[in-house]
Amino acid sequence: MGRVIRGQRKGRGSIFRSHTKHRKGPAKLRALDYAERHGYIKGVVREIVHDPGRGAPLAKVVFRDPYRYKMRKELFIATEGMYTGQFVYCGKKAVLSVGNCLPLGSMPEGTVVCAVEEKPGDRGKLATTSGNYATVIAHNTDTKRTRVKLPSGAKKTLLSVNRAMVGVVAGGGRIDKPMLKAGNAYHKYKVKRNCWPRVRGVAMNPVEHPHGGGNHQHIGKPSTVKRNTPAGRKVGLIAARRTGRLRGGKSSQKHDD
Repeated sequence: MGRVIRGQRKGRGSIFRSHTKHRKGPAKLRALDYAERHGYIKGVVREIVHDPGRGAPLAKVVFRDPYRYKMRKELFIATEGMYTGQFVYCGKKAVLSVGNCLPLGSMPEGTVVCAVEEKPGDRGKLATTSGNYATVIAHNTDTKRTRVKLPSGAKKTLLSVNRAMVGVVAGGGRIDKPMLKAGNAYHKYKVKRNCWPRVRGVAMNPVEHPHGGGNHQHIGKPSTVKRNTPAGRKVGLIAARRTGRLRGGKSSQKHDD
């Protein structure tokens, strides 16, 4: 019987839970309401703030409540070019400009968007990381669906009523600069969660990892494992379709429309 390996321990939570003490809150679009479905609503960007553990800055946007005499504060992901005091418009009839939020069906093909809803009313799930964006490729008016190219390069068909923010997520180019020293990595992951430094499996003892042990640091068995492998053995390339270097041209892209 080996020890419970790191991957299993992470599922328990405990010391592996994310560090949320100083976080500003979940960044979401407005809750879908009558004003957004049929017209538009105006908000103003009060502040652009840094969120610990997140590469992208957040924008505190204030809207007037359509039903009560009060203000509603929302926390949006800031798009590139957003500034304090800017008016942002959300809704079906909003104009197409950076920072505004409108349904995918109201945008022309080729529009660069972020914080795209996967399902109507889920308040923005796709393309939310710093510097990321999705592109509207095509509309199908018969089925009321829109094809979108995601940051990974994959193409996804979504409902045209799904909302998205116009523009690119701010904070881009973050990964262009190298870390340079371990201290920078330490501080980066300190505000995220306990996942650094990461000890390699081959550097461990046989009791601690399936790749551990031996007179040289080698795996000693195929690094690919089945999808239904028991948790204590499930390390390496899990359910790999292919392994090795990518060789040859981009022939795999051909069957993608």
